[in-house]
Amino acid sequence: MERLQISGNSYKSVLDCLYDGVYVLDRERKIVYWNKSAERLTGYRSEEVLGHCCSDSILVHVDHGGNSLCQNGCPMAVALDDGIPREMEVYLHHKHGHRVPVLVRTTALFDESNRIVGAAQIFSDNSRYRHIAEENHRLRDLALIDELTQVGNRRFGETRLREMAADARRYGWTFGVIFVDVDLFKECNDRFGHDVGDLVLRMVAQTLRNSLRSSDFVCRWGGEEFLCMIRNVGGAELTAIAEKFRILVQESMLHTEAATVRVTVSVGGTLAGDSESWPRFVARADQAMYESKRSGRNCVTILPPEATISAEPSAG
Repeated sequence: MERLQISGNSYKSVLDCLYDGVYVLDRERKIVYWNKSAERLTGYRSEEVLGHCCSDSILVHVDHGGNSLCQNGCPMAVALDDGIPREMEVYLHHKHGHRVPVLVRTTALFDESNRIVGAAQIFSDNSRYRHIAEENHRLRDLALIDELTQVGNRRFGETRLREMAADARRYGWTFGVIFVDVDLFKECNDRFGHDVGDLVLRMVAQTLRNSLRSSDFVCRWGGEEFLCMIRNVGGAELTAIAEKFRILVQESMLHTEAATVRVTVSVGGTLAGDSESWPRFVARADQAMYESKRSGRNCVTILPPEATISAEPSAG
């Protein structure tokens, strides 16, 4: 029987069929291979990254706390050093600026003399993100998608708020809301133009959506303001989620021909009170966000349900 021989090109064809992203570094941490799914998950074509380090404004991994892993804690660098496979959850930088949560698995590559000659990483998004496009098509048919940012629109948000408030009254389920407002957005528009401003809004929206759990929702409430609806949380967890949003937006970046654009957000949140109408707790979260603005921006304020609010908006 003739022995099967597999060429290097055949291996690449197999890797290009994988749903997971795969890339390979040499000893100098230069990218020497980048498969088709890596292109899909990151937005970067192979010709844009080959020969570069992944820290060259490409993946720029951060952990849940927003700490950069490129200089301290890079799983590929450690694999090149000790040859031990590792697995961890990180956030990569997409070409469009937003952060994407991925599970990465790294392993060293050895030559025939058992010397480490490179490292490979396989990375995949969580299963819920695979269904976002399908969900968006459904919401678009119902006129519930904000076309610019590709997250829910105000109508979608109000519908979800009514549903969650009804569930809280019926079953006693706790939930919270978080307002996220882009800091100094007018200055960003004035400096870089409205086209870049639109891309910044999309970057922030996608970062927020990718940071949510599968049971939570985000919508564009209006202008540069987003509302996140978080199920089954207490005060401490709501604060941690709001802080994660703030950090991941701060660590997102948009590369344009003129400059690399970064923004921060002011965040405010609150838990919904028992039998409380949705306009009231939304107004309280909005007030918390403005307290973050007054505190210097790029910070988080969480108000308790019993906090006094200055005004209650209409439900329209």
